[in-house]
Amino acid sequence: MATAPTTTPPAALQDADGGLEDDLESGTEDDTAALDLPDASLIGLREISPLASWTVSTCKPGCGVAALRSPSTTQFWQSDGPQPHLLNIHFFKLVSIVKLRVYLDFELDESYTPTRMIFLAGMGMYDLTEFAEWAGECPRGWVNISLEGVGPISDGSEGEADAGSVLKCMVVQVRICENHQNGKDTHVRGVQVFAKDVREGRKGRRKFGEVEVPNVASGNLKVEGIQKEDKVGLEEADWMGEPELR
Repeated sequence: MATAPTTTPPAALQDADGGLEDDLESGTEDDTAALDLPDASLIGLREISPLASWTVSTCKPGCGVAALRSPSTTQFWQSDGPQPHLLNIHFFKLVSIVKLRVYLDFELDESYTPTRMIFLAGMGMYDLTEFAEWAGECPRGWVNISLEGVGPISDGSEGEADAGSVLKCMVVQVRICENHQNGKDTHVRGVQVFAKDVREGRKGRRKFGEVEVPNVASGNLKVEGIQKEDKVGLEEADWMGEPELR
């Protein structure tokens, strides 16, 4: 005797579909959280960390400055000594810092995660002054360090509106004082320092004079539409820009 084929009840199909949708939604959220999405606040800024010499107080083998400076946040600096743990960023010239941020991940590092950091700056290692302190629990991602009030008081003139949030120095020191659950050593997965990108807009301003030279023939100089009293601008060469270490 032939048996009738079994069918799945509609409720079971709905549960299965709902479970699949839940899995897809949760997977999308996890994937999005794992991405290092671009930060709109970085528009018009330039990362100047390559213009500095980086040193740390202690580190585990393979987890030193090179790992901290890696663009991947899967690598990290791990200290190997008593607190406080120090990171020194020594620039080769006076810089104007407008943004400073540190990458921490409590879910990966747990007791290695800093919960209290002090930030100092100066012209050298012997005149460092504290300008900011950060404290927090369970951080994950980029932590922005406040620079409010670190610069001179603005007089309201044009171009000085945000002068009070510009840190001018040659040395920045990050001092890690406490870790989660009183952990001894620390993990820091990234530190970035930003200044205003003075190169912004240069590509659209190739001429310095009042008029352009529309036609310059090789061997026979020919300038059209320019009077004797007009000033002819020169084209800015690439090497005339601000020096940059790569």
